[in-house]
Amino acid sequence: MTSPRFDVVAIGNAIVDVLTQASDQFLIEQGLKKGTMALLDQAEAEELYKAMGSGIESSGGSAANTIAAVAQLGGKAGFIGRVRNDQLGEIFAHDLRATGASFDTPAAEVGAATARCMILVTPDAQRTMGTFLGASIALDPNDLDLSMVRQTKVLYLEGYLWDAEAAKKAFLAASAEVKAHGGEVALSLSDPFCVDRHRTSFQELVEGHVDILFANEDEIKSLYLTDSFEQATDLVRGHCKLACLTRSSQGSLVLAGDATHVIPAYQLGDLLDTTGAGDCYAAGFLYGYSQGWDPKRCGHAGSICAAQIVTQMGPRSQVDLKDLIEHHLASFK
Repeated sequence: MTSPRFDVVAIGNAIVDVLTQASDQFLIEQGLKKGTMALLDQAEAEELYKAMGSGIESSGGSAANTIAAVAQLGGKAGFIGRVRNDQLGEIFAHDLRATGASFDTPAAEVGAATARCMILVTPDAQRTMGTFLGASIALDPNDLDLSMVRQTKVLYLEGYLWDAEAAKKAFLAASAEVKAHGGEVALSLSDPFCVDRHRTSFQELVEGHVDILFANEDEIKSLYLTDSFEQATDLVRGHCKLACLTRSSQGSLVLAGDATHVIPAYQLGDLLDTTGAGDCYAAGFLYGYSQGWDPKRCGHAGSICAAQIVTQMGPRSQVDLKDLIEHHLASFK
């Protein structure tokens, strides 16, 4: 590849996040299970939105959070996702572009409203989500800006989109396009329930298309139908170039060929909100990778970004991420 325009381009759900603090009792009253993501229809989403009161609204969705953080780190970042030409669609586009990321997917003029995710953060910092996917899952190959895909070092795919057949076709078309032009494909497994729904096709995707895999402990165990993290680690090794496996307070593992890099969990303050931790880990890793860093250094960069984001409300860093990782990696060997 010669002079790529982007370091990382992502394809994912274009969602407006609405973030607020809530009590355990509120979750019970709304029929929500703590720490999970429930899919809602439009009526249910509107009911929850009214019940939860005021919140912080910003462009969201897992892959969009990652792209925003890559841009905040100084990387050249782009996003492909579908919104509707409505108020929330305008909020999403303006907010994401304000981070420095490129977002040029035309807003749909018909169909479902822009997606939104109500994120309820309880006092123990756990987040529980109610999500209306709306326009985001109508993404199809016609929405792809292939010029953007051709001009990136890494194409980052969000596993949540695998639920929609049209989006699945868009994934595969984009993967083939980026590989044909010398780029690489990264995938986030997104959620253990998502893996449960698509285990066989995810295994085929990892083995046949993916260079860099991101998964947490529950997701990688679900992928290989095992209760043992160690066994899942053995099974994924060699199926892709790099596997980044996060374990919350236990840090993460970066598997690179026969090498295993153990990355600690940094602590940069009190735990307040885990929203976006995995997304920011991926951002730090992919930013470093796109700059030519070795896998271990990339893992540390990811861990530092994740450690910062859990000390604040919401998935957008309130400190300069580039300065943060430069400071903590200054003495890194």
